[in-house]
Amino acid sequence: MIRDIVIKNRSYRGFDGSVKIPHRTLVSFVDTARLVASGANVQPLKYQIADSQEQVGKLNALTKWAKMLKGVELPHKGMEPTSYIVIYVDSNINPNADAAKTDVGIAAQTILLSAVEEGFGGCMLGNFNKADVTSAMGADESLVPALVIALGKPAETVKLVDVGADGKTAYYRDENDVHFVPKRHLEDVLVK
Repeated sequence: MIRDIVIKNRSYRGFDGSVKIPHRTLVSFVDTARLVASGANVQPLKYQIADSQEQVGKLNALTKWAKMLKGVELPHKGMEPTSYIVIYVDSNINPNADAAKTDVGIAAQTILLSAVEEGFGGCMLGNFNKADVTSAMGADESLVPALVIALGKPAETVKLVDVGADGKTAYYRDENDVHFVPKRHLEDVLVK
């Protein structure tokens, strides 16, 4: 079951704007994430749900998506996420935000797996200006944005494919806008 959810959990960059994630469902994602492991059990993470049209619009303007794809602007117009969760590191709890990177990754993956379980999807976004996000979201300066998670009802096809003989792992899109994600073979990642 976990394997199926992991396979469905792709980085979606196109969403059905007519389907909103209920606020209580977004809160449940955070509630699940707060229960995961934390280095030395310090628990420095804080979460901000952005699901109003104004908040979502601000974050849409501040995040950069799939810059590896040249000449493609994502998400496509009208396919923006309907909500976000910003993960912050509270510098009052842990003044070294970099030390919490593992916590951030565990929490983000938990939120995305929770979203998939509920029929939604998302994308982790790390390409943004921290000060701009803090300001736009009205967050206290002690909260350092570590990751922005876009969420919504996926409205695009993402397919896993094996890495070819050239060894390239760069994702790509075909003429039908299908997003392909090359994955290394099991024998290439197992150390003997």
